[in-house]
Amino acid sequence: MKSRSQDQSLSDSRELDRSYDPLTGNPPSKPNKKTIKQRFLKLLPCCRSGSSSSVNQSNIADEGELSTVCYRPEGLDRLVQQTKFSKKELQVLYRGFKNECPSGVVNEETFKNIYSQFFPQGDSSMYAHFLFEAFDTHNNGSVSFEDFVISLSIILRGSITDKLNWAFNLYDLNKDGCITREEMTDIMHSIYDMMGKYTYPSMKDSAPMDHVDSFFQKMDKNNDGVVTIEEFLETCQKDENIMQSMHMFDNVI
Repeated sequence: MKSRSQDQSLSDSRELDRSYDPLTGNPPSKPNKKTIKQRFLKLLPCCRSGSSSSVNQSNIADEGELSTVCYRPEGLDRLVQQTKFSKKELQVLYRGFKNECPSGVVNEETFKNIYSQFFPQGDSSMYAHFLFEAFDTHNNGSVSFEDFVISLSIILRGSITDKLNWAFNLYDLNKDGCITREEMTDIMHSIYDMMGKYTYPSMKDSAPMDHVDSFFQKMDKNNDGVVTIEEFLETCQKDENIMQSMHMFDNVI
Protein backbone atom coordinates (compact mmCIF):
# COMPACT_ATOMS: atom_id res chain seq x y z
CA MET A 1 0.00 0.00 0.00
CA LYS A 2 1.47 3.34 -1.05
CA SER A 3 2.10 6.04 1.53
CA ARG A 4 0.83 9.56 1.04
CA SER A 5 4.39 10.83 0.56
CA GLN A 6 5.00 8.26 -2.19
CA ASP A 7 1.79 9.35 -3.94
CA GLN A 8 2.90 12.98 -3.73
CA SER A 9 6.36 12.10 -5.04
CA LEU A 10 4.83 10.23 -7.95
CA SER A 11 2.59 13.20 -8.66
CA ASP A 12 5.54 15.60 -8.52
CA SER A 13 7.58 13.37 -10.84
CA ARG A 14 4.77 13.13 -13.35
CA GLU A 15 4.63 16.93 -13.46
CA LEU A 16 8.40 17.13 -13.85
CA ASP A 17 8.32 14.47 -16.57
CA ARG A 18 5.84 16.56 -18.55
CA SER A 19 8.19 19.56 -18.45
CA TYR A 20 11.34 17.53 -19.06
CA ASP A 21 14.10 19.08 -21.18
CA PRO A 22 13.42 17.96 -24.76
CA LEU A 23 17.01 18.61 -25.81
CA THR A 24 18.08 15.62 -23.77
CA GLY A 25 14.89 13.66 -23.19
CA ASN A 26 11.37 13.09 -24.38
CA PRO A 27 9.40 16.25 -25.22
CA PRO A 28 5.91 16.76 -23.84
CA SER A 29 3.22 16.04 -26.40
CA LYS A 30 0.95 18.92 -25.41
CA PRO A 31 2.80 21.38 -23.16
CA ASN A 32 0.64 23.31 -20.71
CA LYS A 33 1.98 26.85 -20.95
CA LYS A 34 0.48 27.92 -17.62
CA THR A 35 2.01 24.96 -15.76
CA ILE A 36 5.38 25.48 -17.43
CA LYS A 37 5.29 29.18 -16.62
CA GLN A 38 4.48 28.62 -12.96
CA ARG A 39 7.10 25.89 -12.55
CA PHE A 40 9.82 27.85 -14.32
CA LEU A 41 9.20 31.04 -12.36
CA LYS A 42 9.29 29.07 -9.11
CA LEU A 43 12.85 28.06 -9.87
CA LEU A 44 14.06 31.62 -10.29
CA PRO A 45 15.31 33.34 -7.13
CA CYS A 46 13.10 36.42 -7.44
CA CYS A 47 9.91 34.77 -8.71
CA ARG A 48 9.04 32.10 -6.16
CA SER A 49 5.39 31.17 -5.94
CA GLY A 50 3.55 32.66 -3.01
CA SER A 51 5.95 35.55 -2.47
CA SER A 52 5.20 39.20 -3.10
CA SER A 53 7.87 39.12 -5.82
CA SER A 54 5.91 36.95 -8.27
CA VAL A 55 5.75 38.62 -11.63
CA ASN A 56 2.63 38.76 -13.77
CA GLN A 57 0.88 41.13 -16.07
CA SER A 58 -1.31 42.64 -13.36
CA ASN A 59 1.73 43.41 -11.19
CA ILE A 60 3.48 45.11 -14.06
CA ALA A 61 0.41 47.22 -14.79
CA ASP A 62 -0.06 48.17 -11.13
CA GLU A 63 1.41 51.63 -10.69
CA GLY A 64 0.87 51.45 -6.94
CA GLU A 65 3.33 48.59 -6.65
CA LEU A 66 5.88 50.35 -8.83
CA SER A 67 5.82 53.42 -6.61
CA THR A 68 7.89 51.59 -3.98
CA VAL A 69 10.58 50.48 -6.42
CA CYS A 70 13.93 52.22 -6.58
CA TYR A 71 16.64 51.56 -9.13
CA ARG A 72 19.64 53.41 -10.48
CA PRO A 73 18.38 55.17 -13.64
CA GLU A 74 21.62 54.64 -15.51
CA GLY A 75 21.59 50.91 -14.74
CA LEU A 76 17.95 50.57 -15.67
CA ASP A 77 18.38 52.36 -18.98
CA ARG A 78 21.32 50.13 -19.83
CA LEU A 79 19.36 46.97 -19.05
CA VAL A 80 16.44 48.13 -21.17
CA GLN A 81 18.89 48.18 -24.07
CA GLN A 82 20.49 44.85 -23.16
CA THR A 83 17.27 42.90 -22.56
CA LYS A 84 13.77 42.58 -23.97
CA PHE A 85 12.13 43.85 -20.76
CA SER A 86 10.51 47.25 -20.34
CA LYS A 87 11.43 49.66 -17.56
CA LYS A 88 8.35 48.71 -15.57
CA GLU A 89 9.09 45.00 -15.90
CA LEU A 90 12.69 45.52 -14.79
CA GLN A 91 11.53 47.55 -11.78
CA VAL A 92 9.21 44.75 -10.65
CA LEU A 93 11.91 42.12 -11.21
CA TYR A 94 14.43 44.22 -9.29
CA ARG A 95 12.15 44.65 -6.31
CA GLY A 96 11.55 40.90 -6.20
CA PHE A 97 15.25 40.18 -6.53
CA LYS A 98 16.10 42.52 -3.65
CA ASN A 99 13.34 41.00 -1.49
CA GLU A 100 14.83 37.54 -1.91
CA CYS A 101 18.47 38.65 -2.01
CA PRO A 102 18.99 41.84 0.04
CA SER A 103 22.71 41.78 -0.69
CA GLY A 104 21.95 42.25 -4.38
CA VAL A 105 23.62 39.01 -5.46
CA VAL A 106 22.83 35.29 -5.28
CA ASN A 107 25.60 32.89 -4.31
CA GLU A 108 25.63 29.26 -5.35
CA GLU A 109 24.55 27.89 -1.97
CA THR A 110 21.45 30.12 -1.93
CA PHE A 111 20.67 29.15 -5.50
CA LYS A 112 20.91 25.45 -4.61
CA ASN A 113 18.71 25.86 -1.56
CA ILE A 114 16.00 27.59 -3.59
CA TYR A 115 16.18 24.96 -6.32
CA SER A 116 16.03 22.03 -3.89
CA GLN A 117 12.66 23.16 -2.52
CA PHE A 118 10.98 22.26 -5.79
CA PHE A 119 12.65 18.88 -6.29
CA PRO A 120 12.31 17.31 -2.83
CA GLN A 121 12.06 13.82 -4.31
CA GLY A 122 15.63 13.93 -5.62
CA ASP A 123 19.02 15.58 -5.32
CA SER A 124 19.06 18.75 -7.42
CA SER A 125 22.39 20.08 -6.16
CA MET A 126 24.51 19.10 -9.16
CA TYR A 127 22.04 20.33 -11.78
CA ALA A 128 21.60 23.57 -9.79
CA HIS A 129 25.40 23.91 -9.83
CA PHE A 130 25.47 23.64 -13.62
CA LEU A 131 22.56 26.07 -13.98
CA PHE A 132 24.17 28.54 -11.59
CA GLU A 133 27.35 28.52 -13.67
CA ALA A 134 25.30 29.33 -16.76
CA PHE A 135 23.79 32.36 -14.98
CA ASP A 136 27.16 33.40 -13.51
CA THR A 137 28.38 35.01 -16.71
CA HIS A 138 31.33 36.74 -15.02
CA ASN A 139 32.57 33.54 -13.34
CA ASN A 140 32.90 35.28 -9.97
CA GLY A 141 30.80 32.90 -7.88
CA SER A 142 27.74 35.11 -7.70
CA VAL A 143 24.77 36.09 -9.84
CA SER A 144 23.92 39.78 -9.84
CA PHE A 145 20.60 41.27 -10.87
CA GLU A 146 22.14 42.18 -14.21
CA ASP A 147 23.33 38.60 -14.78
CA PHE A 148 19.91 37.31 -13.81
CA VAL A 149 17.76 39.49 -16.09
CA ILE A 150 20.06 39.17 -19.10
CA SER A 151 19.82 35.38 -18.97
CA LEU A 152 16.11 35.52 -18.13
CA SER A 153 15.50 37.74 -21.15
CA ILE A 154 17.21 35.21 -23.42
CA ILE A 155 15.32 32.24 -21.96
CA LEU A 156 11.91 33.93 -22.07
CA ARG A 157 12.09 36.32 -25.01
CA GLY A 158 15.22 35.61 -26.97
CA SER A 159 15.30 34.42 -30.56
CA ILE A 160 15.50 30.70 -31.29
CA THR A 161 19.23 31.06 -31.92
CA ASP A 162 19.72 32.99 -28.68
CA LYS A 163 17.91 30.30 -26.68
CA LEU A 164 19.85 27.49 -28.32
CA ASN A 165 23.15 29.26 -27.70
CA TRP A 166 22.20 29.65 -24.03
CA ALA A 167 21.30 25.94 -23.79
CA PHE A 168 24.59 24.98 -25.46
CA ASN A 169 26.50 27.09 -22.96
CA LEU A 170 24.70 25.26 -20.14
CA TYR A 171 25.79 21.86 -21.49
CA ASP A 172 29.32 23.00 -22.35
CA LEU A 173 30.54 22.69 -18.77
CA ASN A 174 34.13 23.84 -19.24
CA LYS A 175 33.14 26.52 -21.79
CA ASP A 176 35.63 25.38 -24.41
CA GLY A 177 33.18 25.62 -27.31
CA CYS A 178 32.14 21.98 -27.60
CA ILE A 179 30.12 19.41 -25.67
CA THR A 180 31.95 16.19 -24.86
CA ARG A 181 30.43 12.83 -24.01
CA GLU A 182 31.72 13.25 -20.45
CA GLU A 183 30.01 16.62 -20.09
CA MET A 184 26.69 15.33 -21.37
CA THR A 185 26.99 12.29 -19.09
CA ASP A 186 27.43 14.60 -16.09
CA ILE A 187 24.42 16.67 -17.20
CA MET A 188 22.21 13.62 -17.67
CA HIS A 189 23.18 12.07 -14.33
CA SER A 190 22.41 15.39 -12.62
CA ILE A 191 18.97 15.48 -14.25
CA TYR A 192 18.14 11.92 -13.22
CA ASP A 193 19.42 12.58 -9.69
CA MET A 194 17.15 15.61 -9.55
CA MET A 195 14.13 13.66 -10.75
CA GLY A 196 14.61 11.11 -7.98
CA LYS A 197 13.70 7.45 -7.83
CA TYR A 198 9.92 7.96 -7.75
CA THR A 199 9.57 8.58 -11.47
CA TYR A 200 6.66 7.40 -13.52
CA PRO A 201 7.14 5.28 -15.46
CA SER A 202 10.19 3.97 -13.61
CA MET A 203 13.51 4.36 -15.41
CA LYS A 204 16.26 1.86 -15.94
CA ASP A 205 19.68 2.48 -14.45
CA SER A 206 21.01 2.72 -18.00
CA ALA A 207 18.63 5.56 -18.93
CA PRO A 208 21.15 8.45 -18.50
CA MET A 209 23.70 6.75 -20.75
CA ASP A 210 20.99 5.84 -23.24
CA HIS A 211 20.12 9.53 -23.53
CA VAL A 212 23.78 10.46 -23.95
CA ASP A 213 24.12 7.91 -26.77
CA SER A 214 20.97 9.27 -28.41
CA PHE A 215 22.21 12.86 -28.06
CA PHE A 216 25.53 12.11 -29.78
CA GLN A 217 23.97 9.94 -32.46
CA LYS A 218 21.71 12.85 -33.37
CA MET A 219 24.11 15.76 -32.87
CA ASP A 220 27.65 14.57 -33.65
CA LYS A 221 27.49 14.79 -37.44
CA ASN A 222 31.16 14.05 -38.16
CA ASN A 223 31.54 11.43 -35.42
CA ASP A 224 34.55 13.11 -33.84
CA GLY A 225 33.28 12.57 -30.29
CA VAL A 226 32.29 16.18 -29.58
CA VAL A 227 29.32 18.36 -30.48
CA THR A 228 30.16 21.86 -31.71
CA ILE A 229 27.82 24.84 -31.58
CA GLU A 230 27.36 24.56 -35.36
CA GLU A 231 26.28 20.91 -35.12
CA PHE A 232 24.05 21.71 -32.16
CA LEU A 233 22.28 24.61 -33.89
CA GLU A 234 21.86 22.75 -37.18
CA THR A 235 20.36 19.66 -35.56
CA CYS A 236 18.08 21.54 -33.18
CA GLN A 237 16.71 23.82 -35.86
CA LYS A 238 15.71 20.80 -37.96
CA ASP A 239 14.01 19.01 -35.05
CA GLU A 240 10.30 19.83 -34.74
CA ASN A 241 10.06 18.77 -31.08
CA ILE A 242 13.00 20.93 -30.05
CA MET A 243 11.64 23.89 -31.97
CA GLN A 244 8.30 23.45 -30.20
CA SER A 245 10.06 23.50 -26.85
CA MET A 246 11.82 26.76 -27.71
CA HIS A 247 8.44 28.52 -27.82
CA MET A 248 7.19 27.22 -24.47
CA PHE A 249 8.19 30.34 -22.56
CA ASP A 250 7.12 32.90 -25.14
CA ASN A 251 5.24 35.83 -23.56
CA VAL A 252 5.02 34.24 -20.11
CA ILE A 253 6.14 37.48 -18.47
